Amino acid sequence: MHNYSHKKLPLTLSPMGVGWSSCIIIVSLFLFACSRDHDDNEMVDVLAKIHKANFNKENTFCPEAELVFFDSMLVVSQGNPYRSLVVNYYKSMSLLKFGDEKKAIDLLEDVLPQVVESKKNVYQTLATLGMANVRLAERQNCVKNHSVESCILPIANTGIHKIQTGSRRAVQVYEKMLEMNPTDYETRWLLNIAYMTLGEYPSRVPAQYLIAGLDKDPSNISIKPFVDVAPNVGLDIQNKAGGAIVDDFDNDGYLDVITSDWGLDGAMHYFKNNGDGSLVDVSEKAGLSKFKGGLNILQADYNNDGFLDILVLRGAWMAGPFGKQPNSLLRNNGDGTFNDVTMQSGLYSLHPTQAGVWRDFNNDGWLDLFIGNESVQNGERHGCELFMSNRNGKFTNVAVEAGCNINAFVKGVTAGDYDNDGWQDLFLSTTNGPKILLKNKGVVQGKIYFEDVTEKAGLDQLLVSTFPTWFWDYDNDGWEDLFVSGYQFDRTLAYSVATDVMKIPNTAARMYLFRNNHDGTFKDVSVETGLSRCVFAMGSNFGDIDNDGYPDMYLGTGNPDYQSLVPNRLYKNVGGKAFADVTVSGRVGNLQKGHGVAMSDIDNDGDQDIFIEVGGAYPGDSYNNSLYLNPGQNDNRWIYLTLKGQQNNRSAIGTKVEVSFRENGVKRVVHQVVSSGGSFGSSALRREIGIGQATVIDEIKVTWGGGRAAHQQVFKNVKPNQFLKIQENSEKLEVVNLKKLNFERSKGAIPVCVTPTPI
Repeated sequence: MHNYSHKKLPLTLSPMGVGWSSCIIIVSLFLFACSRDHDDNEMVDVLAKIHKANFNKENTFCPEAELVFFDSMLVVSQGNPYRSLVVNYYKSMSLLKFGDEKKAIDLLEDVLPQVVESKKNVYQTLATLGMANVRLAERQNCVKNHSVESCILPIANTGIHKIQTGSRRAVQVYEKMLEMNPTDYETRWLLNIAYMTLGEYPSRVPAQYLIAGLDKDPSNISIKPFVDVAPNVGLDIQNKAGGAIVDDFDNDGYLDVITSDWGLDGAMHYFKNNGDGSLVDVSEKAGLSKFKGGLNILQADYNNDGFLDILVLRGAWMAGPFGKQPNSLLRNNGDGTFNDVTMQSGLYSLHPTQAGVWRDFNNDGWLDLFIGNESVQNGERHGCELFMSNRNGKFTNVAVEAGCNINAFVKGVTAGDYDNDGWQDLFLSTTNGPKILLKNKGVVQGKIYFEDVTEKAGLDQLLVSTFPTWFWDYDNDGWEDLFVSGYQFDRTLAYSVATDVMKIPNTAARMYLFRNNHDGTFKDVSVETGLSRCVFAMGSNFGDIDNDGYPDMYLGTGNPDYQSLVPNRLYKNVGGKAFADVTVSGRVGNLQKGHGVAMSDIDNDGDQDIFIEVGGAYPGDSYNNSLYLNPGQNDNRWIYLTLKGQQNNRSAIGTKVEVSFRENGVKRVVHQVVSSGGSFGSSALRREIGIGQATVIDEIKVTWGGGRAAHQQVFKNVKPNQFLKIQENSEKLEVVNLKKLNFERSKGAIPVCVTPTPI
């Protein structure tokens, strides 16, 4: 597809003025511009109509409609005290979801004496009252008076609440509940958190209710603490759940940040990196702010014009008709603006999803798109979609004939060449039934086909509910392994996490790591690698925080329930053999809901930082995003590679990179594949590769494409600590001069820029 918006077209003048051929060009450009505006307006109108239709009390994520309904019920309940009591109780819950904690507490305080007198639903009312006070405390301290240490487990320093009324009342309520039921581990967990917000954990927590060790990492491994600098650069906007991309959208070499908000009243944001230690919100100028919704977003150069485009995935978690929302393909025009081309590209459909992955499945040099939709068990069917590129900016859905129109409640999809045959395979993470591994059988008579090899691969026993997933080579043996995080909890998230910490048996799902056996099968190594723990990841991703060449991971946690105050988790890969929880020492254990995660070196100082979009499903659960800046964990070295395809897809997605070197006399190879990482959040496509203490890179090997189209480029004796660009079929390594950025200064300060010196 031609991208006219950033190309200068010459005009041929005649004695009569503009020539006929030029008139055709002008008219074509005018019609093209009109069609761009038309497509944008059409999608905006579609989203607005769906948003209006979703104002419905049956929509559990619309507390505004619930409040209207309950107010009407109170009118008709006059003269019936019991009915009014019930309505007021449920109205208080809607007020919590809406974000009016004070009114919710007032209602509950009125309701409580009445339920105590009737001796019915006392415990349930106390639980809601306790949570309402916790939420009020968060609103007054962590939201309205937000600091970079707010809600970071363990809560300390500026994170301790200055306004303590809410937490004090919550402590009273929770202790009363535990007197009634000492084995209520969810309440015990929340009580410990409440004491922590008061600065009184563990000393003032009653001994019989104390959960010890929340202020320490469970292993003897620790890291240097990250620092949240989001307020310094304006990234700390408040939003509900949504996606995140960290990448270079204007080709200046510096990583920008794009976010979405799953609410159809929540706008996208585009923060341009100015390359001077500051970012500026150019959402409106770029044409992105008018697009609403999107629980996940992905980047790729779908039309091979050299600029990264954006896919917005919508409708996930929404039951029934409320989840029938269109995805959006937003074309990067190369001039700082984006346009919605969903309908003209052939991607328009109405299904609930947040799971998608870009890959060149038929090895023709153009990216294709697989989307995993949410089919309800014994309910409405939303088969998965496989959109193959027509190589002209348009796509055709071939999922049925390709054998991948799976009907399941899909929460995560990932692609990788797990059997090293040159064809990109698929793995689907679901909340119901088995997980699904689809082997790409290649192109037969011009058609792509996938085979379900879940049982053959030994993955058919994973029947619990799962969420995020990805292929990665965690042990650097040249074969892609598989990670998938469980999302099936015992009673509640807080209960499951509390019992897990206290080593009390529960039936919750764990994290699952499957090592590639090099023969088409996988082995579950979750226990031996230390990952058999309850985490309940949602947004999550992987990267290398200490440049040792082994991928670490950051997991955002939570679910819509307000009781789900469980920390995000950071796991360090220990030599490809085990993983250590370093959340506490890393100061990244935010208790708020974690969604889109990107791990990329946004300040160009040679170590990867973490951006996370934070916020829940309801208006009252909006929260500030975080940019955790890596302070530098050691003096390990690194190499950053930006790859540009020519006959292969321009953004190089799916390209394999091997970096060989000697560290302390031992030969090592780091294996990576160009991708945005995990299945919920998008890291930069730039390869950021740690090489430990190596002083020189012996070899960089790049494998482009797959199947018969695969070919390699090899570069030898490369100096570390450089930004390099590799062009397909070029024998040159192009050095890119990028500044090291200082994001730690406050707003308005003059940023300091330093150019890193190659070793």
